[in-house]
Amino acid sequence: MFLIALLLLQSAAAGQVQRGEALFFDQAAGCGACHALKGKGTAVGPDLRGIGRVSPRAISMAIRATATQYVQVVKLKGGGTSFPGMPAQQDDKVVQVYDLSKTPPELRKLDRATEFDVFRPNDSWKHPPSATKLTDEQMADVIAYVRYAATGRKEAVDPADAK
Repeated sequence: MFLIALLLLQSAAAGQVQRGEALFFDQAAGCGACHALKGKGTAVGPDLRGIGRVSPRAISMAIRATATQYVQVVKLKGGGTSFPGMPAQQDDKVVQVYDLSKTPPELRKLDRATEFDVFRPNDSWKHPPSATKLTDEQMADVIAYVRYAATGRKEAVDPADAK
């Protein structure tokens, strides 16, 4: 009897991980547009393997966070155009930044002398999942996938823990 219950739990966890992976890499609103896990996705945003080791509630809070410390407003010279960006690399001549107004983010190489003006603190860009409005069940699926990608263990996540 115990073995049957264990197999049912493992099967449920595997299905949840599979659904979570599909949501994570969804073209329209998935996390994979900015984050990579298990060799898939776009490694623009922070590596999520570390967060995959914390509690489901903590992961849910991070996913639903509206602001992020990594995003800056990139102001361009000549006209004051700006966009939300994540700094990549820079030297004396070129500033490389991921343009987060594009999905997936686009790496832009800006000439420091003629294009790039300044980085300013982010005051408007929001973490996309805060706008996606995943259900608690969908959030639990995504969390199950993130935890699996980080630890290799397929464990079910209760939607109540994903609130």
